[in-house]
Amino acid sequence: MEDEEAEAVLRAVGRQIKAWREAAGMRQVELGAAIGYGEEMVSSVERGRRVPKPDFLDRTDEVVGAGGKVSAMKADVERARYPKKVRDLQKLEEESVELGAYTALHIHGLLQTPEYAHALYAMRRPTYTEEEIERLVAARMARKSVFERVPRPEITFVQEQAALERPIGGRAVLRRQLEHLLEMSAMRHVTIQMMPTDRQEHAGMAGHFRLLKLRDGKTLGHLEVQFHSRLITDPREVQILEMRYGMIRAQALPPMESRARIEKLLGDQT
Repeated sequence: MEDEEAEAVLRAVGRQIKAWREAAGMRQVELGAAIGYGEEMVSSVERGRRVPKPDFLDRTDEVVGAGGKVSAMKADVERARYPKKVRDLQKLEEESVELGAYTALHIHGLLQTPEYAHALYAMRRPTYTEEEIERLVAARMARKSVFERVPRPEITFVQEQAALERPIGGRAVLRRQLEHLLEMSAMRHVTIQMMPTDRQEHAGMAGHFRLLKLRDGKTLGHLEVQFHSRLITDPREVQILEMRYGMIRAQALPPMESRARIEKLLGDQT
């Protein structure tokens, strides 16, 4: 794990599981056999070294007779599975009344399907393990709760045409991703625009970024590139990003025309 908060949660959960196991008079190998996991996995979970899946917790709860007390830790464990930068970003998204994002190389994370996100993470070098990919995809999908909360935030996206055409994960994955974009664009509080590749003027050539306007009126920027994720809080820098985003939206296709172009791209995939 990459942060103290998550490590503390997993250590606490591990201690609870160990206490319930010992109270039930079971060894690690016996608990593992009873719930369908190996002794090494049980040992790693009890030491806070591995993140237990919901199934692990539910089966353990039943076998040791915890009466739901072990299963009740699933929500805390699920949050601990997500990387710290994802948890921090999700908190900001939950506090936002407006979100805007310009994305160039791929579909924005909040708009991705699980299959598309999995394909993106699978391309990463050095490679992730399948368990790491699963954890990252789950974290990305959890952030989609921002679309459902009430009151609804206003959410806008500008996507480069090339990103909408690149078949990440294969043609079938791209088709489902384009269908998902059309579904999302039908939501009244979501606006998706396409930036055509033939635009001569483009205010986003410095790279992708996002803006988050919080309930208290403060606006923040967020940049992520290679190894670095940076929150922009300096009002002067945020003002520049706001200016650029306004220009990018003006240069991109209008929402209805963008939707028509996405429908055409989807038709080209069949």
